[in-house]
Amino acid sequence: MQPDISHIESWVFDLDNTLYPAASSLFPQIDIRMRRFIADRLALPMDEAFALQKRYYREFGTTLRGLMLMHRIEPEAFLSFVHDIDCTVLDAAPRLDVALATLPGRKLIFTNGSERHAENVLARLGVTRHFEGIFDIRAAGFIPKPQPECYRMMVTRHAVDPRSALMVEDIHRNLAPAAAIGMTTLWVREDNHPDSDVLKQDDADLSHVHHITDDLTAWLERVTSR
Repeated sequence: MQPDISHIESWVFDLDNTLYPAASSLFPQIDIRMRRFIADRLALPMDEAFALQKRYYREFGTTLRGLMLMHRIEPEAFLSFVHDIDCTVLDAAPRLDVALATLPGRKLIFTNGSERHAENVLARLGVTRHFEGIFDIRAAGFIPKPQPECYRMMVTRHAVDPRSALMVEDIHRNLAPAAAIGMTTLWVREDNHPDSDVLKQDDADLSHVHHITDDLTAWLERVTSR
């Protein structure tokens, strides 16, 4: 059965591993640079830095949040370092561009990354023109998804009515607070997601997920073909 999107006025998209495939070689660059940052700042071997990185991601929502709370790491230094990556590994996404153009309503980015990183990714994909706003980790006061507070800040900042909004995410636990405030949710599932091992314990409860797809572009094409 084709999903009914007739009530959706605002589309809220995560960025990394959502607008581009998780199998892309972009996010692994960020992953490695996070590890290197932790190893350098905390004087740890790379394997210990990796373990700490993933533990903080699991416990705090982002590695950065854990580093800020547990080690007083300056967020700007972290973001600048980890997002110094090569975006040319991403291909332009003409089908996604057309699907977004056909999609009725406003479109926003809601990311645990930085606005600059989001702008770089959107430009590389060729879809910048569709998004009227970016709510990044700075706008959230460095409080990351899935903390409910940042969802409330996002909908207030961008005047989003949750009852007429749909949120798209590659991490389904990040959809739970969205569903709790009345948003429709879409999980972009990827079997080879770079953080699947960290998040596999969350797989049991999907009650907050309204729609699931393995291909975001194809799903958007389908719902706009009514």
